[in-house]
Amino acid sequence: MVYAVSVAVLVTIFVLATLRPISLGLLAFVAAFAVGTAVSDIPLDKIQSFFPGDLFFTVLGITLLFGMAQVNGTIDLLLQKALVVVRGKRWAVAWMMFVIAAALMSFGAVLAVGMLAPIAMPLAKRFGIKPLLMSAMLGHGALGAAFSPITVYSVSTRQLVEDQGFSVSPSTLFLVPFGLNLLLAVVAFLVLGRDLFGKERAESTTVVEEKVPVPVAAGASGESARNAGTGAGGADTGVRAHQLSEDRDLTEDRDRTTSRITPAQCVTLAAIAAMLAAAFYGVEVGIAGTCLGVLLLLFMPGHAREAMSVVGWPAVLLVCGVMTYMEVLTSNGTIRFLGDAAMELPSVLLTSLVLLLAVALLSCVGSSFGLILIALPLAAPLLSSGDLPPAAFVIALSFCATVVDVSPFSSNGVLVLSSAQVEDKPRFQRQMLVYSGYICLVGTLLAWGLLILPTSW
Repeated sequence: MVYAVSVAVLVTIFVLATLRPISLGLLAFVAAFAVGTAVSDIPLDKIQSFFPGDLFFTVLGITLLFGMAQVNGTIDLLLQKALVVVRGKRWAVAWMMFVIAAALMSFGAVLAVGMLAPIAMPLAKRFGIKPLLMSAMLGHGALGAAFSPITVYSVSTRQLVEDQGFSVSPSTLFLVPFGLNLLLAVVAFLVLGRDLFGKERAESTTVVEEKVPVPVAAGASGESARNAGTGAGGADTGVRAHQLSEDRDLTEDRDRTTSRITPAQCVTLAAIAAMLAAAFYGVEVGIAGTCLGVLLLLFMPGHAREAMSVVGWPAVLLVCGVMTYMEVLTSNGTIRFLGDAAMELPSVLLTSLVLLLAVALLSCVGSSFGLILIALPLAAPLLSSGDLPPAAFVIALSFCATVVDVSPFSSNGVLVLSSAQVEDKPRFQRQMLVYSGYICLVGTLLAWGLLILPTSW
């Protein structure tokens, strides 16, 4: 009875979080208190002790630090420099967005797609890049680096795996999903971007200088900000020649503004480097990120309110809520019961394939991170049998749960869809949905065939 109610509540909160704009983590907190006290007879103070304080600081610290980098223009500055490097090369623009998304995510910016989509999708239109290709490059770049050793995804997954009595190498957890996402990005580029190597569009050779909306760092002077808000061809009156001359003046002003590295940006870059160094020397990423983020707030108090609004509070709720509820299920024996039931299936390999495919399908419309937190404890008894390689399965499951975030129903997909400059958005949404279905099937088979199958003989 306890097991049935626990699983039914788990399914219910996941469905509710999918169909309603309610945080899965918030629902999980309520479920933990309800199932823990009313069904499992777990004392309330013990349930409160299940709260994962270390993960709370991990999410808070990383998102706070990169929130400051976003609002003070450091992210925009790096992006503007990258645009200059790939001037006029359409194929390079597509791969540039892949690299920047991967770099931001690998440094801990879990909102990398959200930062880049409003810039990348207009760039796709101006350079004649298929919006579906730009969506794929953004998604696979960020998702490929999701398990960098200092990201919330990686830290949480490794801790959860260790709690189940297994281990996985941080570098392997990072490099394998990155390699698989890179492979999928190459295939997408070969299919959708073959025309990018041909003759450049007449507009694309000058687009970086005159028409690309280069972001202006937060905190720029009021005059610069007003100038940056004027797009190419933004003059209301005047002949075309005068209009182009005015646009060039505005562009030169943007370049002067964005090319000048401010003291705030220097300090922010130093803080990011310090966090990476701290992680290298074994310091907790969350603690380091939180302390460095607070130092930046003290150094730049004018950005405090905006930076705090960028902190990933939904991610904090998600991680802490789901982890708390999964601890309740571990305490009342539900996790062990489900694992034992899975072990009774006739084929362990088939069971692993079905589980990976189910995780990928659910992640298309739900929380990929939440699914990882739920699925790994459920699979722990299956891994304990020794019939499946634990590290390979953990990596495969993590990859399957995240690679489908290119879906238009995922948080990343919604941001891309809303930023796309296309005439028919429903059609583009259908294209994204078809592509996510392809990724769901191909990605699952790829992970299972390359990671699980060869290591199970």
